[in-house]
Amino acid sequence: MDSPAKSRLQVISNQLNSGKDLKLQQCSGTDSKYRYTLDNPLLSQEQRQFYEDNGYLVVKHLVPSEPLQDYVDHFQKICQGEASAPLLVVMRDVAIAKSEFVAGEKAVTKIQSFQNYEPLFDYCRTPEILKYVECFCGADIMAVHTMLINKPPDPGTKTSRHPLHQDLNYFPFRPADRIVCAWTAMEKVTRANGCLVVLPGTHKEPLKKHTYPDWEGGVNKLYYGIQDYDPSLPKIHVEMEKGDTVFFHPLIIHGSGANKTTGFRKAISCHYASSKCHFINSNETVSPETGHEILQLARKRVGDAVTITLPDVWKLQSRLVQGTNYNFTF
Repeated sequence: MDSPAKSRLQVISNQLNSGKDLKLQQCSGTDSKYRYTLDNPLLSQEQRQFYEDNGYLVVKHLVPSEPLQDYVDHFQKICQGEASAPLLVVMRDVAIAKSEFVAGEKAVTKIQSFQNYEPLFDYCRTPEILKYVECFCGADIMAVHTMLINKPPDPGTKTSRHPLHQDLNYFPFRPADRIVCAWTAMEKVTRANGCLVVLPGTHKEPLKKHTYPDWEGGVNKLYYGIQDYDPSLPKIHVEMEKGDTVFFHPLIIHGSGANKTTGFRKAISCHYASSKCHFINSNETVSPETGHEILQLARKRVGDAVTITLPDVWKLQSRLVQGTNYNFTF
């Protein structure tokens, strides 16, 4: 990497990581009989066993209404072009993009990588959420992937669906058991407006092959899906009230249906990981095309002059929220 390009990459990195460059650390597990949770007095015995068995856990009324409304207001500002931040990505619905574009939130399916936009990143630092995250990741916590999901009323093409997938397909760091997603409903979430669908217990299965589904109406960018899961497995529709938060394992198979209502379905989420997670080689991933597409998008954002790897991408968009940053530094 030439000197100017290296300097540019370091500037971007400094926006995300304020910790010092420390010796590579290994994740430690728990000495108890549990695999997917860590010893922590916050979870009841029933909650802990439920997550161990099913790979997800819903906590009712965890996030108050006031900050959720603030997130809606900032989302709308971003959709209207009134606010932005470095590396922030606005993703639009493929069906509307292929027809007549309408400015504003109607065409936007999600905002992601808002780690540099403080009004939204405040969600990732919510103390009530971090208390639970510590039960899965330990005390040293990175926010590794941020999203505000806006499921618009489906235009009739069913493109507002999200195919069944495993989030680990996108992440080049391990162990999977020290990664968790916090997903908070910003309004009432039902089957009608496209709630999450989970396949309980599938977090115990390996990472499966992901490809784009062959859907007639098209598929939104990076909406990969599993092609070889067992369709007879039971599915749970996770209906939630505003402020409810579901925590789920990165290997659990999940997705969401189309929004069949006239309103929007909003949720805000953050994937967290122990800062002691280690990065893996790209040839260890099951779906290398996913990594290739992520790199392509990253190069558009940082410029072709910068030599960037898949681990670099995730380090750039990760940010320490608690403890010490061990392995997500350059």
